[in-house]
Amino acid sequence: MSVLVLLEQRGSLRRCAFEAATAAGAIARCAGMELNAVYIGQSLGNETAALAGFGISKVFAYENEALRHYSNDAYVGIVEKLARELGAKVIIGSATALGKELCASVAARLGVELGQDCVGLLWEGGLKAVKPIYAGKVLSEIRVECVPAMASLRPNVVPVVREGDTPPEVIRRPMPEVSFRTVLKAVSEAAAGTVELAEAKIVVSGGRGIGGPDGWPVLRELCSVLGAALGASRAAVDSGWIHHSHQVGQTGKVVCPDVYFACGISGSIQHQAGMRTSRIIVAVNKDPEAPIFKICDYGIVGDLYEVVPLLTQEMKQSLAR
Repeated sequence: MSVLVLLEQRGSLRRCAFEAATAAGAIARCAGMELNAVYIGQSLGNETAALAGFGISKVFAYENEALRHYSNDAYVGIVEKLARELGAKVIIGSATALGKELCASVAARLGVELGQDCVGLLWEGGLKAVKPIYAGKVLSEIRVECVPAMASLRPNVVPVVREGDTPPEVIRRPMPEVSFRTVLKAVSEAAAGTVELAEAKIVVSGGRGIGGPDGWPVLRELCSVLGAALGASRAAVDSGWIHHSHQVGQTGKVVCPDVYFACGISGSIQHQAGMRTSRIIVAVNKDPEAPIFKICDYGIVGDLYEVVPLLTQEMKQSLAR
């Protein structure tokens, strides 16, 4: 019996992989089980050292150029077979767009339950998970009774913790025979320096209050100073002011950064569903009755075109000290 953690990569291991390993390691210690990991990608290379200190016993590495980019056809079969081989009692993945699809597909193959997009995981004679419901207004505790118990962990909710410097054993596996039903023709990479929204530590979002597609530079400058990701409300996306990939909310991406700036966003329940679990929420809005002020930690009533440049300037000065 063991715990299996899915190490997500996109060229290199993502921070969410280390967060999942931290959570899985804590569960393995409490349950007295061995912790194993699976890596699927082009090459693990020298990243084995980055996996030291999590208590991982073995990393099963499936390395091949054909596995460089996520493929449901290949990845799901690999994880399913390995979970059965190891007799995995718990399987932990990341609640990214890629991770949620992989976990859901593996759970379906194994015929087990899945706690998706959890913000807390613990072991109490079985896997217990904390999961936001009702647009984040309520945190529910669920117990996954089946074996293996599966859960995906929302990025940025668990601090990465390493104990020691012992690297895991790497067991390299050959590329399985796969009949690909889909063929990846091209990959559009994010621009250099762009911070991925779902995993960002700081997010600066704009809404209807920016007034139009020409309003983004003032927010992008703050993003540049803070190393933040740029988000948007559905109103801004539906108006055609910015691409849907930036949308935060019930029909967009769910984020859990350390700091979330809501600029010109009223804060509908649908938007709150995507950012309510942020550690600190800063709201800038001209309407003092905007719903966002009911959930924010710091609220500024004012024109974002006056407030945000002042924030940007102050941040520049603070970071320069």
